[in-house]
Amino acid sequence: MGIQSAMYSGVSGLNTTSQAMSVIGNNLANTGTTGFKGSRTLFSDVLSSNVYGSGGVSQVGRGVGLSTIDAVFSQGTFESTTSGTDVAIEGNGFFILKVPGDNTAYYSRAGSFHFDKDGYLISPEGLRVQGKGFDLVDNTALLPNDATDIRVSSIGLIGANPTSDLTFNTNLDANSKVIDTATYPTIDPTVRQSYTYSASSEVFDSLGVAHLLTAYWRMVDDVNNVWEAAYSIDNSTTATPLPDMQFTSTGQPPTYPDPFTAVTAPIAWGNGAADSTITLNLDCTQYASASSVIGTAQNGYGAGELTNVAINNDGVVVAVYSNGRQINIAQLVLAKFQNPGALQQAGANRFTASSDVGIIRVGVPGPELGRLFTNALEQSNVDMGQEFVNMIATQRSFQANSKIITTVDDMLNELINLKR
Repeated sequence: MGIQSAMYSGVSGLNTTSQAMSVIGNNLANTGTTGFKGSRTLFSDVLSSNVYGSGGVSQVGRGVGLSTIDAVFSQGTFESTTSGTDVAIEGNGFFILKVPGDNTAYYSRAGSFHFDKDGYLISPEGLRVQGKGFDLVDNTALLPNDATDIRVSSIGLIGANPTSDLTFNTNLDANSKVIDTATYPTIDPTVRQSYTYSASSEVFDSLGVAHLLTAYWRMVDDVNNVWEAAYSIDNSTTATPLPDMQFTSTGQPPTYPDPFTAVTAPIAWGNGAADSTITLNLDCTQYASASSVIGTAQNGYGAGELTNVAINNDGVVVAVYSNGRQINIAQLVLAKFQNPGALQQAGANRFTASSDVGIIRVGVPGPELGRLFTNALEQSNVDMGQEFVNMIATQRSFQANSKIITTVDDMLNELINLKR
């Protein structure tokens, strides 16, 4: 009977609007959830029934059904934080997380990470963040293997690195007075008149002990622009000669832009450290300007303690040590899906990939997978205003379907009363 079909149509409307209200309620409940992606409800009409009449076959609808509940993966706004391990994604990528001992990959937009007691970078629920490690020898190159757990294992001291290369970037005044080599046959650190200029730099031995290397220069021929050079260690009273330096008429080394280069004799530190030889790059010029050190650089450092670990905007986990050393540990990887709508919610801001997601692209952050911002978290993409509008519309739809049922009930009551 058609009148009963109308009642079932109303019931279907109540069921679907109830589901829609559940989705709206879940969206509103998660407006403060980091990285949350809201959902929307899509309805479809139910297969119509055929009605035969004098005009032919007609169709009458049988109500409404729930077609699908879609996740909306639009970009959320960013909130600034004070944690160096908070990361937000701008783009379509997802962080990759794994449970220890389980190879199942979980995907998330929530980048509120921290390090556990074992040095692993984890999510608030304890899942380990995945990334590609750096080569310890070439700390600028990523290892070619697959992504794995990110871990900072050197949580104590790191060893020293002896200085093997030292550069002095110096200008030597072309107007300097020529040193009388008859009176001062060699550079003597204890006699100021025996040299024109000096500069010092800290260097390190294999134990990480700091030493002072001092370089000396003196002009000995102002016609041919010839300078003698020498060096001393730890304020020694004697200086070890270096090859002479002769500048061109333009005040530059003959091999410009390459500097003068010399190698020290083996240096015995006398404290149990291994002997050192240091390549001295005397990046000097001879211009008519006061002698001055423009800069020094050396590649050694002492032992250092871990002082901080943070993530930069390239997604690189950087360990900072008290000796100034910064070591790249790993780089976060992101995943991108051909069909992100097929991701299945797994709770705690996580998704799992079904077979319907299509191709999964995994790689380091960039224009394709997404840019990263540190000291930031992506907020929920739920628009509260839109959700309240949807709530009003859903409520009215529920009321209308309820009215269908009560109206059909009145009609049935009238039908029953025909007998009276």
